[in-house]
Amino acid sequence: MDSALTLHRLHFAFTITFHYIFPQLTMGLALLIVILKTMALRSGNQHYNDAARFWARIFAINFALGVVTGIPMEFQFGTNWSRFSKAAGGVIGQTLALEGVYSFFLESSFLGLFLYGEKRLSPKAHWAAVFLVFLGSWLSGFFIIATDAWMQHPVGYTIAPDGSIQLSSFWALLTNPWVGWQYLHNMIGSVVTASVVMASTGAFYLLQHKHAGFGRTFLRQGVIAGAIASILMIFPTGDGQGKNIAHYQPATLAAMEGLFQTEQGAPIAILGQPDVPNRRLDNPLLVPRALSFLTYQRWEAEVKGLNEFPEKDWPDNIGLLYFSYHIMVGLGTIFIAVLTFAAWLLGRGRLYESRPLLWTLMFLFPFPYIATTFGWMTAELGRQPWLIHGLMRTSEGASATVSAGNTLFTLLGFLGLYAILGILFLFLVWREVEHGPGEAQSH
Repeated sequence: MDSALTLHRLHFAFTITFHYIFPQLTMGLALLIVILKTMALRSGNQHYNDAARFWARIFAINFALGVVTGIPMEFQFGTNWSRFSKAAGGVIGQTLALEGVYSFFLESSFLGLFLYGEKRLSPKAHWAAVFLVFLGSWLSGFFIIATDAWMQHPVGYTIAPDGSIQLSSFWALLTNPWVGWQYLHNMIGSVVTASVVMASTGAFYLLQHKHAGFGRTFLRQGVIAGAIASILMIFPTGDGQGKNIAHYQPATLAAMEGLFQTEQGAPIAILGQPDVPNRRLDNPLLVPRALSFLTYQRWEAEVKGLNEFPEKDWPDNIGLLYFSYHIMVGLGTIFIAVLTFAAWLLGRGRLYESRPLLWTLMFLFPFPYIATTFGWMTAELGRQPWLIHGLMRTSEGASATVSAGNTLFTLLGFLGLYAILGILFLFLVWREVEHGPGEAQSH
């Protein structure tokens, strides 16, 4: 791997990781705002309208930063990855165009109506506006996931005489067997992020003894939605995505699990450190035969190890892939434990007075972002060394005429610019949290 290719990969990894900080909250938050507006519509209680308006302001800040950081990311397809764009633009251009033309404009147009039309629209029309924001954000997620799913498992294409990849079936692209579970897993992950952010904000207000009515509402909705979503992340969505990997990318599964040798009754490694040169997992803590059962529903099923595949087709960085996957799963397990316990205390009427758990929920705030980042690292590191799995290697897709120096220069520029944007984002969000929701009395 030459230095220019390394920098191209690092540049795109940085921009897309920073960008996804924002849409992962907006997609999940859109659903939670719909729930708040539904409660306001059904109860007639202004408290829920004020709560929805508060989160709409947070949504708008994230949406704006998502747009600003998303546009340069798409330009990188033409700058850093021009050979990939030339070869596969006939396929990925379809879903990226649909995301921009339909879902983005649906989301942004009705966001304006929702933010500024409450006094001009009827309650039902205002609810419809926020529902269309939710629909647009989740459609946007679908088209982006469909693009990535095609790179993970290409379908519905033909190779033209000039070597370019052309779309032969639009419906095959949208019904790719990789899409369903990846889309659900990603979107429910965004609900976990939004739920923890909402519950953390509620816990902060209760600990600070201000906006207590809203704090209880945020805490209640965040804990309930988060507990449900965190369980769904494990089963069925995580299980379904794992089966996709086992079926279509078995070398990726072996690397994720640190399985260097094919085994019947393969174990799951809870802990361990992959020693790639010596083809082994050091200091393992194993659950016997669990991987075979979870993957194939048979305790003695054979699971292929990395020894079954040419080393040139192994993921480029097995250690980072292995730890990314285990950090994601470990944090997901913590979310289930904390949020289900909080939901149990909520049902018993003791959550609002449990200061240790309120502190725990407040400090849980950054961890869904960390889990989601490592989840996407697992997906993208697992596909390597392929840019389009089985069709184009990553080394074949980078721009041939953009030097390492040019890429490093722009990367340093992005680092500085995004640092400023990050500080601005934190300032704007903190200002909204400090100001708090409207002063309507809680129910």
